[in-house]
Amino acid sequence: MKIVRRFKWAVMVLLAGCAIGGSPAAAKDWPQWRGPDRDGKSTETGVIKSWEQKAPELLWMGEGVGNGYAGIAVVGDRIYTTGDLKDGQGVVAVNAKDGKVLWATALTEGAPKHGYEGARCTPTVVGDHLWVTTSNGMIACLTTEGKLVWKKNFKEEWGGRMMSGWGYAESILIDGKAAICTPGGAEAMMVALDKDTGREIWKSTMPEFGKKGKDGAGYGSAVISMAAGVKQYVQMTGRGVIGVRASDGKFLWGYDRATNSTANISTPVVAGDHVFTSTAYGAGAGLVKLVKDGDGVKAEEVYFLKPDVLQNHHGGMILVDGHIYCGHKQNGGDPICIDIKTGKPVWGPEEAPGKGSAAFTYVDGHLILRYQDGLVALVEATPKEFRLKGTFKPKFQERESWSHPVVSGGRLYLREQDKLMCYQL
Repeated sequence: MKIVRRFKWAVMVLLAGCAIGGSPAAAKDWPQWRGPDRDGKSTETGVIKSWEQKAPELLWMGEGVGNGYAGIAVVGDRIYTTGDLKDGQGVVAVNAKDGKVLWATALTEGAPKHGYEGARCTPTVVGDHLWVTTSNGMIACLTTEGKLVWKKNFKEEWGGRMMSGWGYAESILIDGKAAICTPGGAEAMMVALDKDTGREIWKSTMPEFGKKGKDGAGYGSAVISMAAGVKQYVQMTGRGVIGVRASDGKFLWGYDRATNSTANISTPVVAGDHVFTSTAYGAGAGLVKLVKDGDGVKAEEVYFLKPDVLQNHHGGMILVDGHIYCGHKQNGGDPICIDIKTGKPVWGPEEAPGKGSAAFTYVDGHLILRYQDGLVALVEATPKEFRLKGTFKPKFQERESWSHPVVSGGRLYLREQDKLMCYQL
């Protein structure tokens, strides 16, 4: 029996390292939110050893990407992001060689007004098109030359709403011919659209599955799971993490224990037949196993972690070799390593080298942590012990440094409001 269990967990860890959807891309490309496989991991090697003696060199710092906290997508020699521009919120393309703006296309009339003004969405790039959402609830498809192909309004089309008033933050999932988005409406929590035309394929109604959280969309982005042999989209909503069947949008399961009523933010971690999730504001974390249930799927809780053990505010969680690495604490980023099988901390939480929440990115056996105060830290991704291998403060810092660090082509990109910095790794 022990051998069987160990084999199942070995398969789970192996599957967690496999691609879980999105667009095919060369290893150096970072074509969407959290990278090629939406897991926060770069496949590049030979780019990092230590920053203790020398910090990465700044190659260039460009401006003109607009205000906001959005991440970036890097495909070939171009960088794409979203921001609040002079004419409204929209998409910007930048030359990766020197940081100069190639084009900018506004999608809204004026910048949307809500708490923490600015764009949040990382464009998803597939071929010669890209897809984005605006913070006031619009999904749009553009060519990679900035021409608008189609756009839809979450509120007008599907009665969309957010769980709280900080604006939509979702980065669109492209899966085959479908663009998957989360309006958060009562009759359309999630929607699948034809990525080329914007035509509705299906919409998913979410039944009540618990009392925690709030109605509406959360702040996470969807990922793909093949758990229990059923292809499904896993997403964090205002009521908790859910799974809907990819073929027709049927609601399959929901889990609300690691859920709060303020802002559910971090993208869930898919690991074979399991899903790991965590939110802050006093919520906690949990692991569920997805099992076949008739023609559907149900979620069985494996364990729950109280908020004093783990609560990930935002900045994301990364699964490497059976261990979850992330920041712990409300408005904090104390590094911690959790054994995903047992839920027990292997090390940490450690004292944070920076202040505020921390965004995590994995590359070449290491974790790059970017703190809210701008500080960037390098930590070895090992369950043996916490190993800090250097920090540096970027050339420019403004407001909250919430945009996730991106590694592509041996370079580290840091978005900071209207500016974008490129460092050589």
